[in-house]
Amino acid sequence: MGSTERGGELTRADFPEGFVFGVATSAYQIEGARNEGGKGDSIWDVFADNKGLPHFDYVLVSSDILIYLIFDIEILFSEHIIDGTSGEVAVDHYHRYKEDIELMAKLGFRAYRFSISWSRIFPDGLGKEINEQGVAFYNNLIDFMIEKGIQPYATLYHWDLPHNLHKTVGGWLSDKIVEYFALYAEACFANFGDRVKHWITINEPLQTSVNGYGIGIFAPGLCEGVAAEPFLAAHHQILAHAASVDVYRRKFKAVQGGQVGFVIDCEWAEPLSDKMEDQAAAARRIDFQLGWYLDPIYFGDYPESMRQRVGDHLPRFSEKDRELIRNKIDFIGLNHYTSRFIANQPNPQPDEIHFYQVQQIERIDKWSSGEGIGERAASEWLYILPWGIRKRLIMLQGNMVIQ
Repeated sequence: MGSTERGGELTRADFPEGFVFGVATSAYQIEGARNEGGKGDSIWDVFADNKGLPHFDYVLVSSDILIYLIFDIEILFSEHIIDGTSGEVAVDHYHRYKEDIELMAKLGFRAYRFSISWSRIFPDGLGKEINEQGVAFYNNLIDFMIEKGIQPYATLYHWDLPHNLHKTVGGWLSDKIVEYFALYAEACFANFGDRVKHWITINEPLQTSVNGYGIGIFAPGLCEGVAAEPFLAAHHQILAHAASVDVYRRKFKAVQGGQVGFVIDCEWAEPLSDKMEDQAAAARRIDFQLGWYLDPIYFGDYPESMRQRVGDHLPRFSEKDRELIRNKIDFIGLNHYTSRFIANQPNPQPDEIHFYQVQQIERIDKWSSGEGIGERAASEWLYILPWGIRKRLIMLQGNMVIQ
């Protein structure tokens, strides 16, 4: 038996029976094969493709000769990706998936959470004509992982919206996206649900809403300064999630017996002090992460703190919407990366986007002594804080009760 005491070795024996160890990926990050197998472009394909133009200056040598000098050649790279790389080839999982699955099995993992590329199933996103080559790829992938004793966990959406839907209907800013997503989900349930028993509709919707439609550092790269857009994108993601669960429960659950969940990312917000204003700020921080997506499903509306601060920029659910989203979840997936101290900040930074300004919080990653809140990982924003995820899970378990 392993020991959880300080200095002891942690082993699988320290975890309860039924605890599943697995690995996870996303389609755009690993598959490659952008132009193979009938796949259409996703917004990430286009986002990473967006090349800057080199800056030219020139020296006049004679009336008919110009010598061009190229400066700032680095902007030949994608304007959005710092080193100009993309997922066009990635790790070539599309061609080498068997090698990857073999490695997972060799390492002893028994679950693999992968994502399905929407534009590999429906290249234009419209749901009218399915791409059989895409279906065949995922069938082969699922069959091989089962052969190797690995349980499939399938994510329907990990940020790679078909570019055609962004271009023609406005992507997640359009209510039409809900219907298109439900058609896509139904196609996946029909083709893979006999073997896939754990489904995730959308991975980390906050990242799409804020970084894709607010700050613009993720695809589709919108940063028009429109305060309402992140909240509108989130609203349609919630409805799309619920519509997909509704389809599964009506058409597939009785025969397939699977579960459909929603994966939210949320840091733990530790109040900086015992002051009431810091306690309230930490609670707001949780509301604007976890409550934003789960409160509508469990309680019928967004958190009151969001209603008060976002005002008319926060969409409203109709009675029909409320009925659709009510309790449409079989499990909550939590992606937890780190924790921070949170303090009340009545005067937020003017250069922050509206989403952060209205929260009126300050995120702090140091103790009062100046020491970092925890051991820093490879990413500069990421601190290792086991106590944060423990507090997050305890609060989640206590707050989210089916009504």
